[in-house]
Amino acid sequence: MSAQGAKGGADGSARHRPVMLAEVMRQLSVRPGGRYIDGTFGAGGYSRAILQAGGTVLAIDRDPTAIAGGEALKAEFGERLILVEGRFSELDEIAKTAGMAPADGVVLDIGVSSMQLDEAGRGFSFRLEGPLDMRMAGEGVTAADVVNRAPAKELARIIGGLGEERKAGRIAQAIAQARQEAPISTTVQLARIVEAASGGRAQGAPIHPATRTFQALRIFINRELEELAGALVAAERVLKEGGRLVVVAFHSLEDRIVKRFLRNRGEEQRGSRHQPFLAGPAPTFHILSRGAAPGEAEIAANPRARSARLRAGARTAAPARELDMRLLGVPALAGIPGPEAYQ
Repeated sequence: MSAQGAKGGADGSARHRPVMLAEVMRQLSVRPGGRYIDGTFGAGGYSRAILQAGGTVLAIDRDPTAIAGGEALKAEFGERLILVEGRFSELDEIAKTAGMAPADGVVLDIGVSSMQLDEAGRGFSFRLEGPLDMRMAGEGVTAADVVNRAPAKELARIIGGLGEERKAGRIAQAIAQARQEAPISTTVQLARIVEAASGGRAQGAPIHPATRTFQALRIFINRELEELAGALVAAERVLKEGGRLVVVAFHSLEDRIVKRFLRNRGEEQRGSRHQPFLAGPAPTFHILSRGAAPGEAEIAANPRARSARLRAGARTAAPARELDMRLLGVPALAGIPGPEAYQ
C-alpha cells in the first residue's frame, strides 16, 4: 500500500508528520503573497507550512472528512486558506473558480493519508478490523463490492496490474472460493484470505502479504492513477511561468507516472537518431529534482516515509500539452470494466 506519510496535522499535532517537508518547501520556494495549491490537503501539514511562510493556499481534497478537519486551520489563517472538496485532477478549474490562477506552486502528496490508514472505519488498513470500504470520497463502489462481485480473472488482473502482485492469480482464486461460503465484508477477513493464499508471511519480510492486494483495490475503486495523470496536466495548465510543481509519491506505479511526465515535459522533443531532426514542442518544465529520498533520520522518526520519492519542476513559458495516458505508463487493464460495473 502506498504508505503516504502523514501530512502534518492541520492542528499542528505530531500524529501526522508531513513527509520531506523541508525539501518540499525548498522546492516550492514559497514567497509571501504567492498563490499555492495543495492538491492533496489531507491533514494539512504542507498547507500549514506554506501559510506560515506567507503564501495563500487553495487546499483541495476529495475526502469531505479532510476538508471538515481543515476548519481549525482556516480559523487561524482566515482568507489566506481556501478549502474545497474536489478532485485534484480538476485543480486548474477549481483554481480559476477560486481566483487562484495562475498559481505560483502546486504540491501533491500521492496515495492514502495517515488519517485514512489510522481510522478503522475507512477500511484502508488490513491491520485494523473494519468494513472493506476504501472509498476516499465516501461514495460509490466499495472494495467489498469488487471483491465479492468481480470474476476471478478480473480480480487477478486488477491485483496483478495495480498491485504488482506476483501471486495475483492464486489470491484471486482464494477470494472467489471464500466468497462462495460467505461475503467478504471486513479488512481482516480479506487480509487473512490473502495471507493464506500467499503462503503466509516469511520471517523478516518487509511488508505484509496483503499489502499489494489492498493497494490494488484502493487504486482501482478510486481511479487513483488516472486522477494522478489528470492532476499533473492540470498543474501544467494552472502554473505561471516559473511556478513550481512538487510531487511526493510512495509507490512505484505512482512515482513512475510522475517521472515519465516530468521527463517528457522537461525534454525538447526531437526525432530519433535514425530520423532527421524534427522540431517538437518546447519543454514545459525545467527539472528541479529527479527523485529525492528522505534521510535516515526522517525514516527513523516516521517509518511511513521510507518509500517516498520527491520530484519537482519549474514551469516554462511553453504552452501546456494534451494528456497521453499511454505515455505516462498508466496501466491499461484491457477488458476490465470500471469500478462502477461491480456496484
